[in-house]
Amino acid sequence: FSGGDRTKINLPKVQEDLIKALHGTGKPVILVLTSGSALGAVWEKENIPAIVQLWYPGEEGGTALADILFGDCNPSGRLPVTFYKSVDQLPPFDDYNMKGKTYRFFEGEPLWAFGYGMSYTKFEYSGLTLPAKIKTGDDLTVSVKVKNTGKMDGSEVVQLYLKNLDASVPVSIHSLQGIKKVELKAGEEKTVEFVLEPQQMAVFYDDGKFLAEPGFLEISIGGGQPGLIPETTSVLTKKVEVTGNPFLVEQ
Repeated sequence: FSGGDRTKINLPKVQEDLIKALHGTGKPVILVLTSGSALGAVWEKENIPAIVQLWYPGEEGGTALADILFGDCNPSGRLPVTFYKSVDQLPPFDDYNMKGKTYRFFEGEPLWAFGYGMSYTKFEYSGLTLPAKIKTGDDLTVSVKVKNTGKMDGSEVVQLYLKNLDASVPVSIHSLQGIKKVELKAGEEKTVEFVLEPQQMAVFYDDGKFLAEPGFLEISIGGGQPGLIPETTSVLTKKVEVTGNPFLVEQ
């Protein structure tokens, strides 16, 4: 093998064997993954009741991990990359086309999705508000209510995804266009607002231009990607119609 340092993304066999042996004792197991990239921990997800992705945390990583494991801190991290099940879900290593890669173009079922993360409490969304129509070149204001419905204070990472339903050129499945972290005490509710600018709703042409086009946009807001929602949160979706003539967005 040449051209890289790995041919698989699962854990090394010796580590998998150790995890299976620990699981076989019947004792509760928490798996802590310290890695710099996504891992295909399929068996582990199906069999281990709790998994923490620690990355490479630095010298205070042990303290932070202990705070989370003992409930002194409510976790609110979200994955910045897609965790695939295996390299079989990916195009060849030397294929530099984006098709089939990242949350924006990957059409399969991930192990854990980009933007995924859990909490010791639960968050519910309601009252997604946006205009039914806007004109090309206008800003789009979107608001939503998010409530901590659990018994523990926590922070929710509110994510806004956009999907262009009528683009004249190939576009991503959807794209993250807004993110806000909101702290909520148990039972507390807050309204979160986003303002999307024309460039965020425009399509990108090969000549480097952004063009805001008429058609329908799908807006999704919640604690994860639409269709790939963590157990401790939810996602709401609405459409907005963009009317008018194509509008060249100045950069």
